[in-house]
Parts: sequence; C-alpha cells; structure tokens
Amino acid sequence: MRCDSHVHIVGPPQCYPQLSTRTYLAGMAPLADLQRHGATRGISRFVLVQPSFYGTDNTLLLEGLDALGDQGRGVAVVDPETTAPEMLADCVRRGVRGLRLNLYSTRAGRDVRKLDHALAVMAKLARAADWHVEVIAAIDVLAENADLLNRAQVPIVIDHYGLYGNFLPQSAEARRLLELLCKPQVWIKLSAPYRVSENPLNTRPDKAWLAAILACAEDRCIWGSDWPHTPLHGLQDDGAVPLSYRTLSYETLVDDFLDAIGEAELAERIMVDNPARLYGFPGSA
Repeated sequence: MRCDSHVHIVGPPQCYPQLSTRTYLAGMAPLADLQRHGATRGISRFVLVQPSFYGTDNTLLLEGLDALGDQGRGVAVVDPETTAPEMLADCVRRGVRGLRLNLYSTRAGRDVRKLDHALAVMAKLARAADWHVEVIAAIDVLAENADLLNRAQVPIVIDHYGLYGNFLPQSAEARRLLELLCKPQVWIKLSAPYRVSENPLNTRPDKAWLAAILACAEDRCIWGSDWPHTPLHGLQDDGAVPLSYRTLSYETLVDDFLDAIGEAELAERIMVDNPARLYGFPGSA
C-alpha cells in the first residue's frame, strides 16, 4: 500500500484551538478530504505530522490516528519537561512513531542555530519509545549541525528535501547534507517541492537534487505531499490573518513525482517499502 508520509490535518478552531503565537490562522483540513485525494492515486496510508500552530496539543493528531487505525502513523510534538511515560505509552499505542523538532515553522525555532540541547532531550525521549526524531530546518542549519545529527543515536528524518533553498548540490552546505544522508540511520522526506523552488506552486522535484539524494539514500527516502499545502512561508507573519492554502493538485504532485523518479520499482520502494519499514506498518519487515 502506498503511503503519504507527510500530511497535516486541521480541525475547527473552536474545538481545536491554535496557539496565540502562531504565524497564521490555519483553515480546516479534514482527514476525510485527504483520504479522498489519496484514493485517486492508490494511497491509503498516511503519516500525520503535528503542525506548528497546535504546539504540544496532539489531540487532533491522535484522534486522526484512531480513525486511521493500522493505516495511520504519527509524528508528535511534546514538551520534554512535562511529558510523562504514561503519555508516551499512549502515543505509542495509538500510532505515534516519531517526535518533531521544528526549527523552521516558528519564529522562535528559526532563531535556533545550535541543536545541542534540543536534540539531546528529544533523542532521549525517542530512544525510550523506540521512535525517530524528525527535523525540519533550513539546509544551512542542517549542515552546521551535521555531526551532531549523525551522533544522535536514534533515527533522524529530515523534512522537505532538506529545505535546500537556493543552494546547489555542489555547494559546501549541500555536500554536508548529502554526507549526512549517506549515514544508515538518516532518512529524508521527498516532500513539498514548492518549498525549495522559486515557484510557490511547483509540483515537480528538481532533477539534480533528486538524483543527488537518491544516490546517497535510495533505501531511506520516503515521499510526502505536505497536504493541505501550507501557505507561502514569507506570508506567515500575523496569527490573526487567515491564509489560504496553496492551490495545488494533489494528483499532479503524485504524478510529477512518479514521472521524475522514472522507474516504477524504485517509486514503489519510496512510497511503499521504505515508509513501511520506518513507521512499522503491518506486514513490514
């Protein structure tokens, strides 16, 4: 079964309040709508990732996992100082398989350059639950902390092509990222090509970057849509302002990814086998 390894769901704000420190007001994005999109391309497994505007309140994520059952897995956000073992155990039971370290989607996170403390506490929790740590950060931050990420002693999953921005695969920062991706415990999400393009509606992976990543981590690449396609990052400045999601076709995202990969067998490994191993879906080795 194909898996979309990076999606967010959003409920009505009166039931699921968004943080006062959010950078925009997110609109509704129900799980049922996501499933309808996925069904058009044979995708029935989903990894729900906690969005920044819900902070450490994983209520909706866990409810979504309950609804998905064996077809769902989650990546949560927690406060290491207040998270009790009983809460971790409940999250494990309901399908959470990772913790998210967000150094990109919040103002405070973007100010962090050194990951020493943040990664250490997340890795400690992840080891206790047999989880991974998912890191969303710009490529220069990833490159600066590559050695630290390599020593984390838990699987590391890097979001959105490593958010390489304007860097070319031949750059010094890219070489550090690619060296990191050669490590057997480091994974990467081939998700949201529009986040690393000058075209905010781009749906096609960059050929040079895709080839470079696959050369390092073909067996540790997973695909994700980033549904419901969060608003343009540069517009996210006022939490009181509702912003529309990007007007992208889910189906085109899938088709363009498959076309860029070219080999049906490789595409199935990235969309089926690799996520089954990472997230422990039923039937995986």
